[in-house]
Amino acid sequence: MPRDLQAFALGLYLRPGVEAACLELQEQGADVCLLLCAVWLETHGIECTAERCAELQRLAQPWRTQVIAPLRRLRQDWRPAASSDPVLDELRERLKALELDAEWAQLQRLEAASRDWPAAPEAARSWLEKLAGPAAGCREALASLRAAT
Repeated sequence: MPRDLQAFALGLYLRPGVEAACLELQEQGADVCLLLCAVWLETHGIECTAERCAELQRLAQPWRTQVIAPLRRLRQDWRPAASSDPVLDELRERLKALELDAEWAQLQRLEAASRDWPAAPEAARSWLEKLAGPAAGCREALASLRAAT
């Protein structure tokens, strides 16, 4: 199992059912980078506390709203027109790459914030539900993420 969050997140995302679960959770308002971090923390047996959850959310929220979300929104807005405009389609692909770069940067920040937290496997199980935010009710999608590890 990869020790760094980016390698873990990529490996997890490529597993069957994970991409669909992440997209469903994202549509319900979840921060997918936070969720991937949550699974990583659970897998490494890191104790979940309210303070740690708040720290990760404080770190992720501005980056998500000021960087990732505007890129995603613009990329999605361009989808219909890009289907018949090759130049716009190429620009849209470049936006997608920027969005992915921004998500990678967020994963690096989340890892840096949590890297030195000690393990306590008996208290590590609730990260996913606590960081799901408005998507906490999507139990099947959350279970799919957890089961994919």
